[in-house]
Amino acid sequence: MAEFGALNWAIVLAYLFGNLGLGWLMSRRVKSSDDYYLGDRSAPWWAIGISVIATYVSALSFLGAPAWAYGDGMAALAIHINYPLVIIVVIAVFLPFFYNSGVASIYEYLERRFGKTSRLVMSALFLVTQAITTASILTATAIVISFVTGLPTLQAIGIITVIVLIYTLLGGMNAVIWTDVLQGIILFIGATVVFVKLLDATAPFSGALSQLADANKLDPLRTELDFSVAPTVWAGVFAMTLFHITVYGGNQMMVQRALAAKSIGDAKKSYLMMGYGAFFIYFFFFFIGALLYVHFDGKPFAQTNEIILVFAENLAIPGLMGIITAAVMSASMSTMSSALNSLSTVSVIDFYRRLFKQNASEVHYLFASRVFTLIWALSIIPIALAFLSSGGSILETLTAVGSYLGGSNLAMFGFGFFSKHTSERGLLIGVVAGFLALFIVVQGIPGTGIGPANIAWPWYVVIGGGVNILVGWGASLLLDGKQLNWHPETIPGQRAAFEAGHRPIIGEDGWYFLPGRVEKAAWPLIGFFALTIAALAWFGTLG
Repeated sequence: MAEFGALNWAIVLAYLFGNLGLGWLMSRRVKSSDDYYLGDRSAPWWAIGISVIATYVSALSFLGAPAWAYGDGMAALAIHINYPLVIIVVIAVFLPFFYNSGVASIYEYLERRFGKTSRLVMSALFLVTQAITTASILTATAIVISFVTGLPTLQAIGIITVIVLIYTLLGGMNAVIWTDVLQGIILFIGATVVFVKLLDATAPFSGALSQLADANKLDPLRTELDFSVAPTVWAGVFAMTLFHITVYGGNQMMVQRALAAKSIGDAKKSYLMMGYGAFFIYFFFFFIGALLYVHFDGKPFAQTNEIILVFAENLAIPGLMGIITAAVMSASMSTMSSALNSLSTVSVIDFYRRLFKQNASEVHYLFASRVFTLIWALSIIPIALAFLSSGGSILETLTAVGSYLGGSNLAMFGFGFFSKHTSERGLLIGVVAGFLALFIVVQGIPGTGIGPANIAWPWYVVIGGGVNILVGWGASLLLDGKQLNWHPETIPGQRAAFEAGHRPIIGEDGWYFLPGRVEKAAWPLIGFFALTIAALAWFGTLG
């Protein structure tokens, strides 16, 4: 602890107290459970956009992206080239359904479309997967704190959990958004300092690129059609597009902050920031990892998630480790606060309020929301300790877990928006079939001699979702037959409802209320996507 130094401690403590101060300021706006879930809709779109970016980038990118690129090179970036396509789908289809309904939990949509059981199943899946995600982020932060300060890992986990818990309990969604803005700024300050020093350490730049090319780590676009390899352009464009649609469109934690926007236009603009900014963000972090490979000459590390920390420590710049620690803590706290708030939201709205206490006061539900926030904060600690045994990139580990569960999410919302004949019984049979199919692909069939298939994790969402859709649609027709009319909660049903009710399809700010329409501001994302592919192809030739 003494080696960390007074200056570094002062930087970290100033950052932590700044977050607590923001939480306290925001607490004065929390008067009801809705304020806790969605804030008072006072945050501007750009703040929500930064919050969206900061939440998903998190400490996993600060540590895990360089670790991933250290092993797989720039090809790992292919997993993250799909955001322009993802955001077009999300803002055209998902956000209008959720925002127009005025709900705090996006899974309430599934009850309106199919029934109570489907809502509870999807809500439960979210709680499980989000708890795992949050625990992995807590682990990444504990690695940093333990590495740079010498604090025991369990103590580091406890400290970060308590700080996040306090300001989330105080300020709710307003605190989540505004602390995310602060945390996002600090994260990129820390990463920029490391990047500038790394460029100097690996100079000349042309030599670094040549070394990466010689090691087959420069080209971001692996074009072989090999389903056993995770970072290929085909996995990035097809499989991971579907996966990230579920992350940004069908995930309570991500959508909840957009529901706190002042208008549908602000909600969509906040997401467009990610559509245009994600490529640069992930290129930045993965390129740091590639340059670290050059700097360390590819030597193996027992814990690859510490590589960037080892480099920063070796620089021995006064205050740098304090900035790096604050940066990684800020990234982690951004995502953890969002996760705890959304876990509490789903727990109260979809389970507690729906099944146990339907007519209590707002004061009671606000208290219950804070209690569930506390419960989830305590629940993720043992999961975080289990993640410590993972020696690979924690970002890749987390993404693989999410891909395993993403197929059911994709199928349920896809059926809801686009299918005329899918019933709840067929839908749930499809969910079970999708999980069974994935289990066989990943684990084989024990005792039969059928082993696991050699298929990389990005394709899990395609397999699980594909089986889910085929079985769910077939079971719906078999059990419940064809439906005569489109359900009101489908896209054709919404179109009919808008026309019958003479509701405006476009708001005064020029953004569509009606699901299924793409704004002019979103269409350039397709051109931007094409330009990024061309730029990456060119980049791969520089060595």
